[in-house]
Amino acid sequence: MAPLKSQFEQAVKDSKALPEKPDNMTLLKIYALYKQASSGDVQGKRPGFTDMVGRAKWDAWGALKGKSVDEAMQEYVDLIESLK
Repeated sequence: MAPLKSQFEQAVKDSKALPEKPDNMTLLKIYALYKQASSGDVQGKRPGFTDMVGRAKWDAWGALKGKSVDEAMQEYVDLIESLK
Protein backbone atom coordinates (compact mmCIF):
# COMPACT_ATOMS: atom_id res chain seq x y z
CA MET A 1 0.00 0.00 0.00
CA ALA A 2 1.30 3.43 -0.93
CA PRO A 3 2.38 5.65 1.97
CA LEU A 4 -0.12 8.39 1.00
CA LYS A 5 -3.00 5.88 0.95
CA SER A 6 -2.10 4.62 4.43
CA GLN A 7 -1.73 8.22 5.71
CA PHE A 8 -5.17 8.98 4.25
CA GLU A 9 -6.75 5.93 5.91
CA GLN A 10 -5.18 6.92 9.24
CA ALA A 11 -6.47 10.49 8.81
CA VAL A 12 -9.99 9.12 8.19
CA LYS A 13 -9.76 7.25 11.51
CA ASP A 14 -8.32 10.33 13.24
CA SER A 15 -11.15 12.51 11.87
CA LYS A 16 -13.63 10.54 13.98
CA ALA A 17 -11.71 11.33 17.18
CA LEU A 18 -10.92 15.04 16.86
CA PRO A 19 -10.71 16.92 20.18
CA GLU A 20 -13.57 19.22 19.16
CA LYS A 21 -16.14 19.27 16.39
CA PRO A 22 -15.05 21.51 13.49
CA ASP A 23 -17.33 24.32 12.25
CA ASN A 24 -19.71 23.61 9.36
CA MET A 25 -17.46 25.06 6.64
CA THR A 26 -14.57 22.87 7.80
CA LEU A 27 -16.85 19.83 7.94
CA LEU A 28 -17.90 20.53 4.33
CA LYS A 29 -14.25 20.76 3.29
CA ILE A 30 -13.48 17.46 5.06
CA TYR A 31 -16.45 15.83 3.33
CA ALA A 32 -15.55 17.20 -0.10
CA LEU A 33 -11.88 16.21 0.13
CA TYR A 34 -12.86 12.72 1.32
CA LYS A 35 -15.30 12.25 -1.56
CA GLN A 36 -12.81 13.59 -4.13
CA ALA A 37 -10.05 11.33 -2.75
CA SER A 38 -12.23 8.22 -2.62
CA SER A 39 -14.59 8.69 -5.60
CA GLY A 40 -13.04 11.27 -7.94
CA ASP A 41 -15.05 14.07 -9.52
CA VAL A 42 -18.64 14.69 -8.38
CA GLN A 43 -21.27 12.62 -10.17
CA GLY A 44 -25.02 12.61 -10.38
CA LYS A 45 -27.54 15.39 -10.29
CA ARG A 46 -27.29 18.30 -7.89
CA PRO A 47 -29.83 17.85 -5.06
CA GLY A 48 -32.95 19.98 -5.22
CA PHE A 49 -33.59 23.28 -3.50
CA THR A 50 -35.35 21.62 -0.54
CA ASP A 51 -32.32 19.44 0.31
CA MET A 52 -30.06 22.22 1.58
CA VAL A 53 -27.55 19.94 3.34
CA GLY A 54 -27.22 17.61 0.35
CA ARG A 55 -26.91 20.59 -1.96
CA ALA A 56 -24.14 22.18 0.16
CA LYS A 57 -22.24 18.86 0.22
CA TRP A 58 -22.64 18.43 -3.56
CA ASP A 59 -21.47 22.01 -4.20
CA ALA A 60 -18.42 21.61 -1.92
CA TRP A 61 -17.46 18.39 -3.68
CA GLY A 62 -18.15 19.93 -7.10
CA ALA A 63 -15.79 22.80 -6.32
CA LEU A 64 -12.93 20.27 -6.27
CA LYS A 65 -13.67 18.96 -9.77
CA GLY A 66 -10.45 18.18 -11.61
CA LYS A 67 -8.35 17.80 -8.46
CA SER A 68 -6.37 14.55 -8.57
CA VAL A 69 -7.05 11.76 -6.07
CA ASP A 70 -3.51 12.12 -4.67
CA GLU A 71 -3.89 15.90 -4.24
CA ALA A 72 -7.22 15.43 -2.45
CA MET A 73 -5.75 12.74 -0.19
CA GLN A 74 -2.80 14.95 0.75
CA GLU A 75 -5.03 17.97 1.47
CA TYR A 76 -7.34 15.75 3.57
CA VAL A 77 -4.37 14.43 5.59
CA ASP A 78 -3.02 17.98 6.08
CA LEU A 79 -6.43 19.32 7.13
CA ILE A 80 -7.04 16.58 9.70
CA GLU A 81 -3.51 17.03 11.08
CA SER A 82 -4.16 20.76 11.52
CA LEU A 83 -7.35 20.01 13.51
CA LYS A 84 -5.73 17.64 16.03
